[in-house]
Amino acid sequence: MAHTGSSDGGVSAKIICEFYKRATFWVTLGVVIEQFMPVCGAESVSLSICMSMSDARSSLDPIDVALSPQERFDEFLQSRGMRNTPQRRTILKHVFSKHEHFDADQLIDRLPARGKTGYVSRPTVYRTLSEFVDAGLLRKLILDGRTVYEHDYGYPQHDHLYCTDCRRLLEFQSADLIELRNRVAAERDFRVKTHRLIITGVCEECHRKSRRVRKRVDMV
Repeated sequence: MAHTGSSDGGVSAKIICEFYKRATFWVTLGVVIEQFMPVCGAESVSLSICMSMSDARSSLDPIDVALSPQERFDEFLQSRGMRNTPQRRTILKHVFSKHEHFDADQLIDRLPARGKTGYVSRPTVYRTLSEFVDAGLLRKLILDGRTVYEHDYGYPQHDHLYCTDCRRLLEFQSADLIELRNRVAAERDFRVKTHRLIITGVCEECHRKSRRVRKRVDMV
């Protein structure tokens, strides 16, 4: 891993060491993928440093909001001079029936098939998902060229660990990460509105499977 001595491109190693003490998830920012290694003792490190979160969960708890997703969407449509339709209501009901990360094809597979009551065409699904994003109901993520959606409205600020083997997204919150973000921004007199962080790598389960395969190969 390359270290840099530039104070412009790096952040304090002490902050990094405090935040990333344990490694159960091998991940990377940028293009560097390697096992977590200590960086204590270096004056500064680049933001492409490997890091891990041992307390990550696949999903978080929702937060209380004044309006339901349907009411929030109705307000959005009214502000645009648009009307709600049975198709839009069907899609919204399915999207918010449970919290998960999904793409358009996965959603279409769960909707009624052509010829069935409640059928929604593919173009309508894509168009409505875009409206949900504009309304602040959904957040759009791009993973390996695939567009994935998740709940935004009624859900807390969070970040993700993305396993490139099983393509699973793990959600996590970290006060240490927020502190680091705010400190970096303050050093540059930058006013933060929000942030989005997706850490890519290999999850613990996939790493164990890979190790078992390598062991079997070594025994042959």
